[in-house]
Amino acid sequence: MPVDRDEFEEIRPFDLHEPEDVLDPEKLYTIPELARLLQGLPADAELNEANEAVFIDWAIPWMIFNQDDLVFAEPEADDLVGLYGLADE
Repeated sequence: MPVDRDEFEEIRPFDLHEPEDVLDPEKLYTIPELARLLQGLPADAELNEANEAVFIDWAIPWMIFNQDDLVFAEPEADDLVGLYGLADE
């Protein structure tokens, strides 16, 4: 249900982070780790399933939008996930 704006003390602008502002160029991340970083959290922060799902829902379009700045490493085994990181400049 919609909420009146005046119920909030502060409404912030919607800013999308640049990949180089969020990711360490020497590391590769899972999508859930990337999602946490985009929220300003540590990559290993504990989240409940509902929050993690929402963060991932936001991270995937961000990754597609920034695809030219990202790379993908194939998983080493079928039961592992792929890893993502910054493309070399």
